[in-house]
Order: sequence, then C-alpha cells, then structure tokens
Amino acid sequence: MAESYARPGDLVIGADSHTCTAGALGAFATGMGSTDVAVGMATGQTWLRVPETVRIEVGGRWPDGVMAKDLILTIIARLGADGATYEALEFGGPAVEALPMHERLTLTNMAVEAGAKTGLVASDEITRSYLAAQGRGDDFKEVAPDPGADYERSLSYIADELVPMVAAPHTVDNGHPATELAGTRVDQVLIGTCTNGRLEDLRAAARLLRGRRRAPRTRLIVTPASQAVWRAAADEGLLQAFAEAGAVVTNPGCGACVGVHEGILADGETCVSTANRNFKGRMGNPQGAIYLASPLTAAAAAVAGEIVDPRELLAAGARSTEGEQHG
Repeated sequence: MAESYARPGDLVIGADSHTCTAGALGAFATGMGSTDVAVGMATGQTWLRVPETVRIEVGGRWPDGVMAKDLILTIIARLGADGATYEALEFGGPAVEALPMHERLTLTNMAVEAGAKTGLVASDEITRSYLAAQGRGDDFKEVAPDPGADYERSLSYIADELVPMVAAPHTVDNGHPATELAGTRVDQVLIGTCTNGRLEDLRAAARLLRGRRRAPRTRLIVTPASQAVWRAAADEGLLQAFAEAGAVVTNPGCGACVGVHEGILADGETCVSTANRNFKGRMGNPQGAIYLASPLTAAAAAVAGEIVDPRELLAAGARSTEGEQHG
C-alpha cells in the first residue's frame, strides 16, 4: 500500500489492523472488519467517527543504535495497550521530521497497538521524495495540522534520551530497556514483516551482522516486506550478507509473524521479532514467548544468542574497524 497506492490526504480502509501504516504518508488509514471493508469496496462509502488526536512531539537528535521502533515501544509502554483507543496519534517535532520514510512507517504501523484508530505524520519533502522514488511524484500534496490545532493531549520526548527497547511477552505495552532484559536466552530471531521489513531495516540489520554469525543455537529468519524490497536487497548484496551470517531468507510477506510460515515456535522457545505483536500464540504456538525489538536489537540478539543492547556490538565493531585501520 505504501509503495504503490496510499497518498497524502487519502482515506484508506483495509481488513488488516495495521492498515494504519499508510498514515506515514499523511493518509487517514485504518483497519476495519471484513464486512465493513467489503461494503466500502462495493459502495465507495464508509462511516467513521472523527477521532480525537494525541500529539506526539519528539525533539532532539537520534543517537546511534536507536530506531523509530524504540520510540514507538516507549510510547506504547507509557500509554498502555488501550491508552489511545479510537484516537489518532499524530507524530511530529524536529526528530520526527528528520526521520526517513521507513522509520515513519514503523511509527504509524504500531499506532494501533495503543488502541489508536490511526497514526499520522504530516507530508513534507521526505514524503515527496519517497513518492517520486516510487514513480508517483504527482501523488504528493501537503497535509499538515492546522496552526494552533487543539489536541486531546500531548506527549513529549527527546530522541537523545531514548534507548533500545524490548517488549516482553505477552503484550506490546510490556516495554523495557534492552539492558533490563539482557541475558534472556533467544532461540529464534525474526527480522522483517510490515513493521520493519523495508530495505533500510534490512540494511540496519546487515550493518550489525556483517563479519559475524548467528549464535549456534539461535535460528535467524529474514523476511523482506515486499517483492520490491527483496529484489533491492538482493541487488545490494544484503541477502548474501544474511546468508553468510547463517540466516534463512524467506519469500516476502507476513511470514512467521502470524504463525503461517517457516518459523513457528516450539514449546518453551523464545523469539525476538521485529514484528508488531507478541500476543500468546501469535507465532503459531501459545507455549512460545515473543519479544519485540528493532532490527538492530534483533540482529544483536541473533549474534549473542540472548537479548543484549545493540550499542555494545556496534561499539565493538567500531573499535575493531579502528584497530584494523591503525594496524
């Protein structure tokens, strides 16, 4: 939808709850029941109550090792799983304006995990560039909040103060800094899905995995979000990097996220996933445990065989590179 269809100002409905992903393009996008969507397809009409809006203001600069996934997990932990029910989460501020489109898509994708009807980011030059790169430059138009807009409430964050986050089983709002869960054994890692399966997400994971291999007892599965992402990742050599790290790269799609493909957990197994939900049984087995994290944190878990702060491995990699240069 983001690659080929959604445009700023559109009203988008879909039968998947994560239809709200398209809000990163400045569209009002929301998931509905299958019957409601069928009626919308047949008639071109639907009925919605205009939701109140929660403003999420983010300032500062993004530190290395922290991604938009860490921000949204922080927000959901604060709001709770039903803390923004039938409201719109509007993301803005200098740090959000600095985000590339793939990171914006992560924010809006997970708005529903706080109960929100949609997530929204104002359209701007980054939106224009993204649409142009998809061959849809004419779809751009400016959509932004009115000056002095009234909000039901506002939440503020400083990007510099954010840390890598992990949502522990079995709810998305059970968020903790990765350091608090460090040492948790990991049997499987899933990188991809509609939350973090875009090309830049795969680049982030490959950055940490290059020159390393997964832990011997930890499976690593990479699932690109779309055919376009899969092809681009292959052209860049990312799929080769994943293979060298001991990963299995699957065909694009939802994959193991919903327990319908390679990656269903065995009894008692633990998975670190870049997906958006960690409900009991989500990956095909109610006896499994799912932790949610960013591509960097997930890749670090694959290498370590346990949950770790990815900044430790990034720092180690930087020191190794410096040593090679000096050598």
